[in-house]
Amino acid sequence: MKDTTLGRRALLGAGLAASFPAMPALAAYPERPLRWIVAYAAGGGTDTLARLVGANLSQRLGQPVVIENRPGAATNIGAEAVAKSLPDGYTVFSADNGTLVFNTALFKRLPYDPVRDFRPVGLMARFPLFLAVNDKAQAGTAQALIARARLAPGTIDCATAGIGSPHHLALERMAREAGVRFNHVPYRGAAPAVTDLLAGTIPMMVLDYPSGVEHLRSGRIKALAVLSGRSLEDMPAVPTVEASLGLRGFEAYAWQGLVVPKATPDALVAQLTTALDTSMRDTAVRTKLQQIGLEALTGGPVEFEALLERERATWLPLIRDLSITLD
Repeated sequence: MKDTTLGRRALLGAGLAASFPAMPALAAYPERPLRWIVAYAAGGGTDTLARLVGANLSQRLGQPVVIENRPGAATNIGAEAVAKSLPDGYTVFSADNGTLVFNTALFKRLPYDPVRDFRPVGLMARFPLFLAVNDKAQAGTAQALIARARLAPGTIDCATAGIGSPHHLALERMAREAGVRFNHVPYRGAAPAVTDLLAGTIPMMVLDYPSGVEHLRSGRIKALAVLSGRSLEDMPAVPTVEASLGLRGFEAYAWQGLVVPKATPDALVAQLTTALDTSMRDTAVRTKLQQIGLEALTGGPVEFEALLERERATWLPLIRDLSITLD
């Protein structure tokens, strides 16, 4: 009786197994090239960062990493493409504080949701920002510039890379905390603003280091203060905004991290996080980043999420209070 029962169970198990298709063994990852989407045009700082890190990451993963530029709409075009991609570990995205923080307040509607659609892999780099003037400017210090702004509210032109950019928001925050007002002059990117700053068409700007690194190092553009939390090793004589203006805790950057579609499996994300962290600690990568004015960052999903929490608490109220919009 016992043997008969066992036999029937065995036959039943065999029948159930036959009714389902065999599950294929998981393939080794990655087994084909990865697509790295960049929401900016080729040749800029974000593109350069992706190509530099992507080449190193390719060595770690054993597969090519192909950069795909999807510029436009304040990164929304590239972000939407990634949000709608298969969560199979073969699409990664350079996400910045615009994509993941600012845009949620700058736009009434977005074609993606930063929390619902993306999963952090790891941090990559940040772009230091400077309060800068040309070499013929009358104001020799940040204090002198702020003193002039107090005497003539809203009359001193200050250029940025565009409305809603980290440069613009850093300017607005600095002006608010210092109790002054500038006349914001938004450009379509940092490059044309740098050209006008050098020509004397515009007296000052908030400048990211990669966009002006050669001119800052040569002295053609003078940095009055760095908006970082500490002075840069590369330019130790430039004081922080906190030190020069007494704005306690002031810190502002443009930064980049790597994300994937939200439903990407844990195991694949873990593998990408490990490979990215190894790349960001590579001495050759860090040296090249420093040469072009970028600060390498390390940190996985936990550190990435912590940064996002701090950034949202700082910048979203500012954007809403000042009614800054890109709609």
